[in-house]
Amino acid sequence: MTTKRDYYEILGVKKDASLDDIKKAYRGLALQYHPDRVPEDKKQEAEVKFKEISEAYAVLSDSQKRALYDQYGHSGVDQKYSTEDIFRGADFSSIFEDLSNFGFGEGIFGNIFGDSNFEAFGGGRRGKRARRGRDLEFEAEITLEEVLTGSEKVLKIPRYELCGTCKGTGEKPGAKKTTCSQCKGRGQVTVSSGFFHLTQTCPKCRGEGAIVSAYCPECSGQGRLKVTRKIEVKIPAGIEHGSHLRIKGEGEEGQAGRGDLYVLINIKPHPIFDRHGQEIACEISIPMTKAVLGGEATVPTLTGNVKMKIPRSTQGGKIFRLSDKGLPSIRSSAKGDQLVKVKIITPENLTKEEMRLMEEFATSRGEEVDKISSLGEKIKKIFK
Repeated sequence: MTTKRDYYEILGVKKDASLDDIKKAYRGLALQYHPDRVPEDKKQEAEVKFKEISEAYAVLSDSQKRALYDQYGHSGVDQKYSTEDIFRGADFSSIFEDLSNFGFGEGIFGNIFGDSNFEAFGGGRRGKRARRGRDLEFEAEITLEEVLTGSEKVLKIPRYELCGTCKGTGEKPGAKKTTCSQCKGRGQVTVSSGFFHLTQTCPKCRGEGAIVSAYCPECSGQGRLKVTRKIEVKIPAGIEHGSHLRIKGEGEEGQAGRGDLYVLINIKPHPIFDRHGQEIACEISIPMTKAVLGGEATVPTLTGNVKMKIPRSTQGGKIFRLSDKGLPSIRSSAKGDQLVKVKIITPENLTKEEMRLMEEFATSRGEEVDKISSLGEKIKKIFK
């Protein structure tokens, strides 16, 4: 298997390069390596190079594809995008707008491996190439409790499928065809300009080479219909927020097969717990007396309340650990722990007797105590 080169290395730019830097680098390399601008004995090498730099530009000039590449490398991009999808949406035309008289433009660069192509890329292709359906992305929201156990969600996915009446052709069953007068049945037309020879899909017959006399009444000639399907998605325990699940073959339908469905997992904020990988954390409040004397406290967990021992002389802010009360890993059933931070409640509205006992306790420990108790004495001290 051939190892792909780093996209930044291909264009000769740094990883923090701006979009303008990437465009400038691509423009220079594209002009240098276009197959029609090199000697005959260098054409094959130039074709390979031209495809390589165009793919690098298509990824790095798109913020979403670039972020995916920066995080996961080639495997992340290749898993989510087909070759055609990598080039879809890339802006090639603005880079060469001052060279439009020489044949540069969206028709040439916008879809290098799609409906239009350079003859140097191996032209001679007839008719419209069958395409795989588009990949789709939808979101699924789950709770932290579902992260603990795993879950199954039924998503309603609107997507395009091939028309059942015409089987995706767009033609009325039994309709007659006539040879396209513009491309003479080839499905493609070629335009020459300077050193470029642009071969692209015939706009009149849309690459079919023939004109149909009547369109399918079910899909109005589109060859596909939009439907909503219920797709069951199994979400594994331990999944992380922002993860993607790939459901193969549940994307849109095309003549060359279905695309895939990517489910983006969003985990709802929990009213009690914060997540830190496999660990979860919460905070509980205990009375001051329990912190001093010790005892038990009720602690919420993802599976219900449990009792936790509070040692004597527990300080506020102390963190206790409950083993195996956290979340599993997506790769194993081993669970993390739950961290419990203790907050001590200072009593309010003490009775005189309770205040007296507290003062005695403080005095016995050598602590300074403000024994002013009456309102009149407090006012006198303020204005003393």
